[in-house]
Amino acid sequence: MRTRWLRGVLAALLLAGCGDAPAPIVVPPPAPASPPTTYPVALRVLHLQRGADRPLPTLVYYPKVSGGRFPLVLFCHGLSGSAERYATTLAGWAAAGFVVAAPTFPYTSEFTDDFRRPDIVNQPADARFVLSRVAALNQRDGDPLWHRIDTDHMAAIGHSAGGYTTTGLFTAGHDPRLRAGIIMAGWGARGAFAGPPATMLFLQGKADPIVPVASSRRLFSRVPWTKSYVLMRRDSHATYLRPGDVGYGLMNSLVIDFLRWTLEGDAAARTGLPPMEG
Repeated sequence: MRTRWLRGVLAALLLAGCGDAPAPIVVPPPAPASPPTTYPVALRVLHLQRGADRPLPTLVYYPKVSGGRFPLVLFCHGLSGSAERYATTLAGWAAAGFVVAAPTFPYTSEFTDDFRRPDIVNQPADARFVLSRVAALNQRDGDPLWHRIDTDHMAAIGHSAGGYTTTGLFTAGHDPRLRAGIIMAGWGARGAFAGPPATMLFLQGKADPIVPVASSRRLFSRVPWTKSYVLMRRDSHATYLRPGDVGYGLMNSLVIDFLRWTLEGDAAARTGLPPMEG
């Protein structure tokens, strides 16, 4: 398991070293008059562990600049996925001005030799653990991320089972600094959408055979906060997460605009988003 995971990390390092955000293939909404800054990106690997049997190796992409603080974004992969699989996308979000942390979960990733689908119920706790450990680097004197993370503005993004994991972060008593969430073809954890309000964005492929549109709409209807639902009309379960595939450019621009609006208060980014409810 470790050998395969390290091979994935090396691939991610090569991708991060290129510093190129993926080119969108769908024309995004109109850009603001002054285009936002794009940053060079650095990558580090954190070997986190929540207990003896829950290793959580985490890729952290962040803007490679000498000053400034950047909001923290957590990304959660789906079943048989990994953080490495999304390396280009995660690096692109970091280039847009975010610290992006992506753990690989111990029993549902493509690298595990002991796959356990029911273990997803333990992943919201894993995700909270990773979020807290990465945020703590902001206060660790001498760390490359010391005073570099805006820990008052955090968001979580998840695809498929990672969407389930992400909804499990927004339960009663959750950290109020977790201000926004993006659910991509996900389903809901028990107790989801309680506690301090957070703005939510749902992305759903119309031709998704794994998570039907009706299922994600029911989940969307449970959200009591400001929210928006985007139906990716030509997409399946994960096509919009593959650089160069149909829907990828639209997904990428929506995610970046949503994060800039909810975490940075960027009014210009709000104009590129669909209407919000609530």
